[in-house]
Amino acid sequence: MIPKPLQTVGKAAAVIFAGFLTLNLASTATIGAIRVAVESKRKKTALPCGVCKGKGFYICKLCQGNATIQWSPLYDPVAINPCLCPTCDGNRVQRCLNCLGKGYN
Repeated sequence: MIPKPLQTVGKAAAVIFAGFLTLNLASTATIGAIRVAVESKRKKTALPCGVCKGKGFYICKLCQGNATIQWSPLYDPVAINPCLCPTCDGNRVQRCLNCLGKGYN
């Protein structure tokens, strides 16, 4: 059997933990809602990105949209192997680094 003073301490700890958990969930939801509201307001008034022209993506600059690059581990290669592009991972496009893929500034 658990002593009565220890039960009281346990209940108090549970109440405090539940309070912290509730505050954490409420603040996370509030911050998320504020972030969505601010972002939607910014999107309405912002100009489209000049680099990607509002798309958020552009053709990969390393492979020029081929999805592979010619690569060899040697300085003076005997054979050059086609390898998957490390910048776009073979998707042929990369996220705009100016607007971070949002499409607006």
